Amino acid sequence: MATPRTRLRLVLLQIRNHRISLAQEQSCFIERCRVARRQFTFINLAEEPDIRWSHVADAHAVIIGGAGAFSVTAEHAFSVPLTEIVHRLIDHDRPVFGSCWGHQFLASRFGGEVIADEERSEVGSFPVTLTPEGTIDPLFAGLPGRFFVQLGHKDRVSVIGDDWVELARSERCPFQAIRLRGKPVYGTQFHGEMDEERLRERLLVYFDDYVADEKGYREILRRLRPSLEADSLLQTFLELYA
Repeated sequence: MATPRTRLRLVLLQIRNHRISLAQEQSCFIERCRVARRQFTFINLAEEPDIRWSHVADAHAVIIGGAGAFSVTAEHAFSVPLTEIVHRLIDHDRPVFGSCWGHQFLASRFGGEVIADEERSEVGSFPVTLTPEGTIDPLFAGLPGRFFVQLGHKDRVSVIGDDWVELARSERCPFQAIRLRGKPVYGTQFHGEMDEERLRERLLVYFDDYVADEKGYREILRRLRPSLEADSLLQTFLELYA
């Protein structure tokens, strides 16, 4: 990382219509990036859809977060402006990281496909396995071949474009982590910004959307596991590329 961590300027693009999850997501990324709140600029595209280059021009890295009620499979007011910004960031070799919805958005806008697939939904702590390409990628170097992550999704990436490489997968879903070849651009279906306690908080917010009933909720909580390896990924991303 050429820039000292205390001097990093980061942008988090959010897509949230729920104030509690909006604030909680911000705190999660601050914690996992190991930076101060003042180093982040937060832009909620659900409220400010007309994103412009000036919003991200001086950022050392741009992160696209989750969305809750907004599916990548539908078009939204921010879809085209965000696509244009991401294309420009990539053309300028700028670091971009997509988490969950952000991951799906990157895949879908650059040659891939995202589908609604509740049968393969993952809510809770699940293990992912690195692909051969993942084991040699700088972001995952030194991590075990299999480790736990925190997940909460109903949509999933079903196809990636030729310019992407798959770095990790789970038993239910491929493309848990992807990278744009030769670029500092990554996406993870899992939430590298959340540990199991943060996921527990998030589930309370989206209980009706992601949990079938009280019994199902207790079962998810019973299966929650620490995700220590994934917890370091955002920090490593910034150290490598920002």
